[in-house]
Order: sequence, then C-alpha cells, then structure tokens
Amino acid sequence: MKWISILQIITSILLIISILLQNRGSGLGAAFGGDMGGYYAKRGFEKFLVYFSVALAILFMLLAALNVFIGAK
Repeated sequence: MKWISILQIITSILLIISILLQNRGSGLGAAFGGDMGGYYAKRGFEKFLVYFSVALAILFMLLAALNVFIGAK
C-alpha cells in the first residue's frame, strides 16, 4: 500500500508541473465564451502536454481508487 501512495504523490507532482507548463492562453474570459480570437490547434510540445496531463489525471484517479479499495480491506 505504501508504494501506491508514493506513486500517487509522484503522479500528482508531475500533473501539477504539466498543467503549469501549458500555455496560459486567454484567461477566464475564454471559459465563458468571451474570447474566441486566440483559438488555434495545439501542435508539438503543447499537444504532448495536453495528452500527458490527461493521462496523468486518469492515472492519479486510478491510483486513488486503488488506494481506497486496498486500504478498506
């Protein structure tokens, strides 16, 4: 069980770093549809960061669920 917690901590740190490295785009205005002028397709490293962040988020959730199920026994 301890190795799951260690993997979860490492995953969370990598997830935070990958999110912080992403382009800071348009800000809060784009979340509500106020800014569509800066939309463009992600390429190269930005695309990798998006997919890497999604994969890390899924891995983090799976590790959290596994940690709960193993800890409940």
